[in-house]
Amino acid sequence: MTANDIRVKLKSLGSPERAEMSKRYFKTGPGQYGEGDIFYGNSAAEMRGLARDYQALADDEILKLLRSPFHEERAVALLIFVRRFAKADSATRRRIYALYLAHTAFINNWDLVDVSAPHVVGAYLADKSRKPLYRLVRSRSLWERRISIVATFHFIRQNDFSDTLELSQRLLADKEDLIHKAAGWMLREVGKRDTDAARTFLAEHYQRMPRTMLRYAIERFPEAERQAYLKGLI
Repeated sequence: MTANDIRVKLKSLGSPERAEMSKRYFKTGPGQYGEGDIFYGNSAAEMRGLARDYQALADDEILKLLRSPFHEERAVALLIFVRRFAKADSATRRRIYALYLAHTAFINNWDLVDVSAPHVVGAYLADKSRKPLYRLVRSRSLWERRISIVATFHFIRQNDFSDTLELSQRLLADKEDLIHKAAGWMLREVGKRDTDAARTFLAEHYQRMPRTMLRYAIERFPEAERQAYLKGLI
């Protein structure tokens, strides 16, 4: 069972048409956030199936995939880590978490972050200090900053909102739209579970929130309330 086995299967299952669509969808053009990324053209179901079938892959083979120039190889590597982490003992979880943070340069698109950060970083830090998230949120890397906020989805599911709110506040001045979307998404998830917590945060910050962050955060609010926020009338 090797990384090359997965590589061969991804290549054989790939679709040139889907690969071209993925290049556009994940913004791989010059100057875009996914510049230079390349694809086989695999479906999410195919990648998840391979992660399931190869979840016993050795760490060094997983890292070969994670360091690949092909997007789908990196995705499968992360999906394997997620599956392994969920079933692992504490020592193995610590190792997966450490490997994850040592390879953030390869976790370099929004889907790769979103499919993995809550299940590895968030899950690992659930009963530990959250300081690593505050180091990540200060990073120059867009993807590390996105990891910091999306990882808190794990805490949100446990009705623990404090880090999501604090990190969202620190990201109010971020220049990247993908960060605005991520923070707004997490605020929306807070609001689905505790509308008072979300409204308290919004009342203090909505007038200086990036428009995209605000729109994502209030997406589930009643229409009249949404319009009041958007018009600055709260």
